Amino acid sequence: MSRVTCATDHTLFYRRSMKLVTRHRISTGLAATAGAVTFLALGLPLPLLLGPMLGCLAVALAGVRLQGMGVISTFMRTFLGVAIGASITPALIAELPRYAPSLLMIPFLVATIGGIGYPLLRRVYRFDHPTAYFAAMPGGLQDMLVLGAEAGGNIRTMSLIHATRVLVIVTVAPFFLTLTYGFDLTAPPGEPVKEVPAIQTVLMAAAAMIGWQVAKRLGLFGASIIGPMILTAALSLSGLLSHRPPAEVIWAAQFFIGITVGATYSGITAAEFRRDVGAGLLFSALVAVISLAFIALALRITPAGGLEVILSFLPGGQAEMTVIALVAGADVALVVAHHILRIVVIVLLAPKFAKWHHR
Repeated sequence: MSRVTCATDHTLFYRRSMKLVTRHRISTGLAATAGAVTFLALGLPLPLLLGPMLGCLAVALAGVRLQGMGVISTFMRTFLGVAIGASITPALIAELPRYAPSLLMIPFLVATIGGIGYPLLRRVYRFDHPTAYFAAMPGGLQDMLVLGAEAGGNIRTMSLIHATRVLVIVTVAPFFLTLTYGFDLTAPPGEPVKEVPAIQTVLMAAAAMIGWQVAKRLGLFGASIIGPMILTAALSLSGLLSHRPPAEVIWAAQFFIGITVGATYSGITAAEFRRDVGAGLLFSALVAVISLAFIALALRITPAGGLEVILSFLPGGQAEMTVIALVAGADVALVVAHHILRIVVIVLLAPKFAKWHHR
């Protein structure tokens, strides 16, 4: 076969692949929009996060192929990093030592969840060691997939278990907060764009893009959130930045984050649903019980408010919990400090413990 023929075949294959991706993304966008419209019409909490998430889930379970939005979703996450960084003020830094007791509980939370989750996934569901270990670690979806893949784990199984954990926690938490404490989770998560000074908007957009790209080049986990957060925090502490991203930007970020979680279930088989999602549901129930126990203890030893404690100790995704904190009016920086510590503990220590435990 000539080089010209090979090149032609490769071009045709690429074009067909791109057409499929485009078709799947259109289906994903329609499913997410339908879910969001339904939640808005019913007045349900977090309509632009839970609506797309559950809309994509329903369509995926019906057998429709979905496709994540790729770099667009990653870019939208950068503004959550900006929102977190803008919440880091000199007053918060001065207050952090008061919250040391609850922060010190985070490593024990991670160890307890992993210590119970690993035997469940390894002994009961018979997953191989790296798959069971990294699926049981309550870290970020992307971080755990990278570490688990390097250790030889099953990426599909890990993604379904982690997506199920995030889906369950992020879906149940808003209804719990709304029904139990009466929080309004349909309120705007910030000022409208027309009320934010133009120079502040420019600074936030620059911090989002530059922080993301620098963190990505440095190989930081969660670069799309951590990088913008660090750069925005520097601007906030210096007094140059005094606003959070506009409500419209946070709404858009919610929409794409919901798509990311829901689209994970695309192409799921009956066997995967029974085994992987079933394991994820049981694991999520155990995680919820463990988290509630730690929340009850933390409320006794920390001066933080009940809302902040609840959101700090529920191990959903960092991006998703940030959204809930923003909309609920919680102290975002305090909540995220706990989640960042959780991710750091897992990313730094989980691979070492995995090798030790395997031996």
